[in-house]
Amino acid sequence: MINEKGIKIFTGNANPDLAKAICRHMELPLARAQVGKFPDGEVNIKIEEDVRGRDIFIVQSTCPPVDQNLIELLSMIDCLKRSSAARITPVIPYFGYARKDRKDEGRVPITAKLVANMITVAGADRVLTMDLHAAQIQGFFDIPVDHLYASPIFVKEIKKMNFENLSVVAPDVGGVKMARAYAKHLQAELAIVDKRRISGYEAEVFHVIGDVNGRNVLIVDDMVATAGTLVEASKILKKHGAENIYFSATHPVLCGPAIERLSKAPIKELYVSDTIPLTGKTLDKIRVLSVAPVLGEAIKRIHFSESVSQLFFVE
Repeated sequence: MINEKGIKIFTGNANPDLAKAICRHMELPLARAQVGKFPDGEVNIKIEEDVRGRDIFIVQSTCPPVDQNLIELLSMIDCLKRSSAARITPVIPYFGYARKDRKDEGRVPITAKLVANMITVAGADRVLTMDLHAAQIQGFFDIPVDHLYASPIFVKEIKKMNFENLSVVAPDVGGVKMARAYAKHLQAELAIVDKRRISGYEAEVFHVIGDVNGRNVLIVDDMVATAGTLVEASKILKKHGAENIYFSATHPVLCGPAIERLSKAPIKELYVSDTIPLTGKTLDKIRVLSVAPVLGEAIKRIHFSESVSQLFFVE
């Protein structure tokens, strides 16, 4: 049994509902803190509980507004460090600034590394995150990183649908590894959409590698932002004879024209998780699955120094 005197879970303003769901799963109260702003917009933090010698977890996705949520996280880490917490673990279900994980052209930053440095310097002792946009970001940290996957939750839900003739599709070559894992656990065929990106807002799709004719299709990805890639992939899959098209993405960023595009796309259902709140972003075809049980179990295992790797595999 977890002793609330030994462990405390805090949250910023990024995703308090997920933090509360994690606490319900762990049968713990959400620790009290004021996370607000000064009149000029600067973040103002006040921890309202004794944290000296405690094992602290801060649930805070760095989702939009990214900069505000990141500064809240850094400020909370600093505040808790200066309050003599024994160990501080940021729980970052969605890690923003992950796209810039390398120099793919001249005179650009590696922002993922910068953010990793900021979190470490602020005073974090380890990090718990989920479905990083690029797995190598784990190596950007000089502290331990527990990288979880939402796939067990999605696979469990999709199995309930009892799809026949299912093909799992990677929306681009970079997503093949994830798609292959889904296909293995769902005993489905694997297909790949060959795509060439035009810009950060547009993607040109060329053809499909693999057979989707007359089959139910599940497109899998780590995130859906403007939904450009997803919509183009779904259109070409339809042209290649796909029957019903479903989509699974861990992080529903859903920015810009995403909702409008998805409403018109030939997609029957879109499965996402609650790593990012869907405030004001509603669509009948969206189904939200909670990652609170996985994150709660990981927090418990970290607290008791138990293996977290067992959570990586789909039963």
